[in-house]
Amino acid sequence: MKVRRSERLVEMAIYFQQNPNITTPLNYFSEKFQSAKSSISEDLTIIKNSFEENSMGSLVTYAGARGGVQYKPYYETQQLEKEILALQNEINGSERLLPGGYIYTSDLLSDPKWLKRIGKVIASKYITEEIDTIMTIATKGVPIAQAVAYNLNVPFVIVRKSSKVTEGPTVSINYLPRSSSEQVEKMELSKRSLKEGSKILIIDDFLRGGGTVTGLERMAEEFNCEVVDSVVFLEHNSKVSVEHYHSLLRVKSVNEEENTIEVETGNFLSL
Repeated sequence: MKVRRSERLVEMAIYFQQNPNITTPLNYFSEKFQSAKSSISEDLTIIKNSFEENSMGSLVTYAGARGGVQYKPYYETQQLEKEILALQNEINGSERLLPGGYIYTSDLLSDPKWLKRIGKVIASKYITEEIDTIMTIATKGVPIAQAVAYNLNVPFVIVRKSSKVTEGPTVSINYLPRSSSEQVEKMELSKRSLKEGSKILIIDDFLRGGGTVTGLERMAEEFNCEVVDSVVFLEHNSKVSVEHYHSLLRVKSVNEEENTIEVETGNFLSL
């Protein structure tokens, strides 16, 4: 039974949003909806234009025997700026300052609506990059890493301070959590987690000193993997030891008496 165009458009749009960065042959849609390829091509043009007009990304068509169509979710630069500004406004002036100079962001990083937006913001800059795996460290970086991995349609691995017996043999390295800290800590990752030569995108929630990101970079090196970039949600305004990284937001000033902070946009948009 043939399906009307209006129904096809709805089903196809839902399919693409649920399957980002997966190449689907046109035959799949023509057989599913019992429609000619020419009609499916027209449908794809309509959906592509709608996605682009609504800042939802775009559809990319690949020719050839192995060709097909792929949905790439991303924000254009103007929308990226709006999304990061919204995050900035959400944090600015709020009572989020914690002892030790840390910033409370658990409410944002546990909110599905914010996580969806943050994941798409970060993924937007790497949608055309060759990324094989997202790497993060337990625990607060995990939801961000998962959101980015979903948009890029790649797996993510979690480096832990202590391994679980269910993970089998692990690789372990020592690192300094903060550049000014003298306390050496350990991070571990299952030997089965990464394939040699993988291209890694490191994700973390907070950067202060850069010791953790440096440790993650060293962990990737232990697996002979290449770190494409490191991205953090929020960067403290202290001196950092890591050279190459990008942050969505940066702490500009701290008012300890009023327990408030002021943040500004980080260097993420300079990518």
